Amino acid sequence: MALDLDWVRDVRINLSAVEARAATLPKRRSVKKVWQAAWLLKAISCIDLTTLSGDDTAERVRRLCHKAKTPVRADLIEALGVQSLDLQVAAVCVYHAYVETAVEALAGTGIPVAAVSTGFPAGLSPFAERVAEIRRSVAAGAQEIDIVVTRAHVLGGHWDALYDEVLAFREACGEAHMKTILATGDLSTLRNVGRASLVCMMAGADFIKTSTGKESVNATLPVGLVMARSIRDYHERTGMRVGLKPAGGISKAKAALDWLAMIREELGREWLDPGLFRFGASSLLGDIERQLEHHVSGRYSVDYRHPVA
Repeated sequence: MALDLDWVRDVRINLSAVEARAATLPKRRSVKKVWQAAWLLKAISCIDLTTLSGDDTAERVRRLCHKAKTPVRADLIEALGVQSLDLQVAAVCVYHAYVETAVEALAGTGIPVAAVSTGFPAGLSPFAERVAEIRRSVAAGAQEIDIVVTRAHVLGGHWDALYDEVLAFREACGEAHMKTILATGDLSTLRNVGRASLVCMMAGADFIKTSTGKESVNATLPVGLVMARSIRDYHERTGMRVGLKPAGGISKAKAALDWLAMIREELGREWLDPGLFRFGASSLLGDIERQLEHHVSGRYSVDYRHPVA
């Protein structure tokens, strides 16, 4: 849609109310036993399993793709009685250099490859190079593109520049889904988060995403609450559903449950689906599998990285 600056400038955030609401979310919903296991299985289906390290290798990406196809041990799946779910993660997220490796490893699974792009994580490479990077990743087989915005556009209130930038990225993505990373830890205020969320949705983002995972502060519930309510407002006014992807620092099953509860309460059950909600995570899956093992057996496996004396 066209940029509506009046709508953007009208955004107001009550910081104390947001923080109070976010603080109550983990306490309002407490799920145990079989219900907790069900929510954790739902969380797995919404994970963008990610490796974005400087020491990534093709073999590491192939191992990640194998885990994406079989995210939970077969004995736990059998014990839970959920073989019919054919459980998989939502996507595998890698740098452009490993898109073809991931596409090959995931062939026939239906799991899409997501590529981080546009000068990730800072987004400060020349504009033409950022657009070209998107096109190269799409040509290599990426079905989803995670782009980063120029933070200076947000910090300076240059909403027309932000809109034009994201619109150009949208056009370069073609049929690929575009997740727009706001890098909320760099945006100074929650009002900036709310305004940037709206502008990116107006420019055609399929998802708005909290963080690159490289900022000092990444996904937090207050930020997620502001973004979720921006999505809700946008849907109410336009009829368009936009997804939310928290990323960075979500490594524990308990945190995943808190995010799912927030989405359920703020956006409704329709958003509890990988088509509209994702976790960007690298270590979250391991902790969820550990909690599922505890549910099945009543104990945790010994962590051999920290042997008992």
